[in-house]
Amino acid sequence: MQEIVSVVGGWVWSYWLVGLCLGAGLLFSFLTRFLQVRHFRHMIHLLRSGKESDRGISSFQALAVSLSGRVGTGNIAGVAAAIGFGGPGAVFWMWVVAFFGAATAYVEATLGQIYKEEDEGQLRGGPAFYIEKAIGQKWYGWVFAITTIIATGLLLPTVQANAISTSAEIAFGTNGTLDTILGTISYTKLTAAIIVVSILGFIIFGGVKRIAHVTQVIVPFMALAYIVIAIGVVLWNIAELPKVIGLIVNDAFTPMAGIGAAIGWGVKRGVYSNEAGQGTGAHAAAAAEVDHPAQQGLVQAFSVYVDTLLVCSATAFMILITGAYNVRHEVTGAIVFPSEIVTVATDPNSAGFTQAALEFVFPNVGALFVAFALFFFAFTTILAYYYIAETNVAYLRRYFRIPTDIAILKLLMIGSVFYGAVKTASLAWGLGDIGVGLMAWLNIIAILILFFMGKPALKALDDYERQKNAGVTSYSFDPVSLGIKNADFWENPSE
Repeated sequence: MQEIVSVVGGWVWSYWLVGLCLGAGLLFSFLTRFLQVRHFRHMIHLLRSGKESDRGISSFQALAVSLSGRVGTGNIAGVAAAIGFGGPGAVFWMWVVAFFGAATAYVEATLGQIYKEEDEGQLRGGPAFYIEKAIGQKWYGWVFAITTIIATGLLLPTVQANAISTSAEIAFGTNGTLDTILGTISYTKLTAAIIVVSILGFIIFGGVKRIAHVTQVIVPFMALAYIVIAIGVVLWNIAELPKVIGLIVNDAFTPMAGIGAAIGWGVKRGVYSNEAGQGTGAHAAAAAEVDHPAQQGLVQAFSVYVDTLLVCSATAFMILITGAYNVRHEVTGAIVFPSEIVTVATDPNSAGFTQAALEFVFPNVGALFVAFALFFFAFTTILAYYYIAETNVAYLRRYFRIPTDIAILKLLMIGSVFYGAVKTASLAWGLGDIGVGLMAWLNIIAILILFFMGKPALKALDDYERQKNAGVTSYSFDPVSLGIKNADFWENPSE
């Protein structure tokens, strides 16, 4: 199974996709005149505006839902894997893909807003919707929707669930093993799996409102706590910080694993972490109640900063400052492990290196804190994945009616979470990479096609900036006057 997953993942994550992610971000940055810099302060202002309604959620709640998808295992275990396989220079390329990816996040989120629709009293949208309405290709929308359901409903949850169980096992030990049809499972992993699926089942049966209310509390609190702890680690070793930054920058172009590995792993884990270009953020963005589509686009651009430049950087600095990453001896070539937590048996895709870093500074509690943080980060990401999968089921339901389709989705996702929690990290990450890569291919090609067809996201930005510069107190959006077709929700807004 592992070999098949590795081969397919290699096809999906070729250098063509790496170039596509970086190229699209660079293109949209220039086209938007680097909105990620020009509108940075305004992004923060927008977080405080907007209110939820019976059919939609607030801008902040949409940010929380999208951040729950962005801030997860990729920020902790993913960063460690990028450093382990691509060298410290991979962190630099994660920064690059985040900076340019902010523009990509704006484009896809704004498109999600423009082409959203009301479905059974809820606002829904995403790549499948704007592919069909703006490009006019239903089959393409169906392909994206089906791919996304498989990716977010079955493949990606395995990564998050595995991160929870593996970090718990590192922190608490195995506590014995049990032979099952799924192989030998430690009691710690089994316990973690049961806890996660139980809580997940309770929340996902409550709908998007419950998901939004849970994530808006958990995500900001845990992200802040994690960053504060990381700052503490950096301050504890402040003398090493200039060396670490120099190591990251220098290794980005002359890395020990080769520049291709640094760029490849940096972009792969960067996209996995911040999800810019993947299309996932567009689903949460579409559910927000806003006066103008560009407002939520700017909010989602800001979320990329939070994810990569804050949380991922925090992880990277902790690992590199404490030396808690797998490096090869210059003479023997053997892998050197920095602590008792990280051993030859430690999967580089796990959070073991991050746990070792914190344990170095906070003995006996560091590994526990990472396990605790990962539980909340990964769990809220699973919630975001469910919402995305449900949105795409709702999209397909307009054409294909399957009885109890949502119930089937919930049961399949619960099964996927349990499976991921008890299997190996490498297999889970391999499945997750395939899901992320396929979605990125389909979505980035779609938004590039839309650029050449009509530039709706850029027209929305220009319109918003005109109103902002004019000092309006209440923004409005008229797609017809801008030459944007099939934006049915905005053409006939219902109160």
